[in-house]
Amino acid sequence: MPTFEHSAAKIAYQTQGVGPPVLFIQGVGVPGCGWRPQLEGLADRFHCAAFDHRGLGGSSPVEGRLSIADLVGDTLALMDHLGWADAHLVGHSMGGVIAHQLALEARARVRSLSLLCTFTRGKEAARLSPWIAWVGLRTRVGSRPMRRRAFLEMILPASARWGADLEALAAHYGTFFGRALADQPPVVMKQLQALARHDERARLHQLGGLPTLVASAAEDRLALPTYGRTLAGLIRGARYYQFADAAHGVTIARPELVNALLAEHLAAVEAARP
Repeated sequence: MPTFEHSAAKIAYQTQGVGPPVLFIQGVGVPGCGWRPQLEGLADRFHCAAFDHRGLGGSSPVEGRLSIADLVGDTLALMDHLGWADAHLVGHSMGGVIAHQLALEARARVRSLSLLCTFTRGKEAARLSPWIAWVGLRTRVGSRPMRRRAFLEMILPASARWGADLEALAAHYGTFFGRALADQPPVVMKQLQALARHDERARLHQLGGLPTLVASAAEDRLALPTYGRTLAGLIRGARYYQFADAAHGVTIARPELVNALLAEHLAAVEAARP
């Protein structure tokens, strides 16, 4: 993967396709390869880019504290590096928070927002419900197969796990995380801490009129659908969509549905541009 330097860090990225620019922003603990189904599915119509957050994949390790502002800065720096004056932003989970924060800071550089399985503020992502505490603990303790199965519970609905070969599923989905699902990169805690400190919910109304798609997954127990509905309600004119029988990993588990929704949204925005 090519890299560029920004703020004393090396940031790895990838691009694919031709057409209007679309920048994909990942969530906690996921490198840019997590967007592979979207890059492959949309590259025939759009110039797609994805990147590894600092601390992940081919990017530099994180030294010291991390903030959402740091990650917004990396995202803008990548746009500058690619020569993109503006772009459509697609963010999943923490990536959605980064995307709407970037739009608040530099609206002129955002053609549209697609906010998938995400939050109105970082505290929602960093909350510790009984279920999150239990499953999160199981992803870090016990045997490696036990940790892999717990991780699958976080990203897949029960219907996708019932009667399935869980080891085969874990091996398959591990390719989108760039690691075995039993392993958690150290930067995850710093990313969650950065989210917990971030709250710009009171400003989200300022994004009114910016073409925005908000999508949630019905079985998502991390980014609850109620968060998505609230987020859409805070941004005037935003469209809300909910995937049935899907969980937090909908972008990799149901890419055909996600890609169709994104393609429709992006094409409509492009058609309406002067």
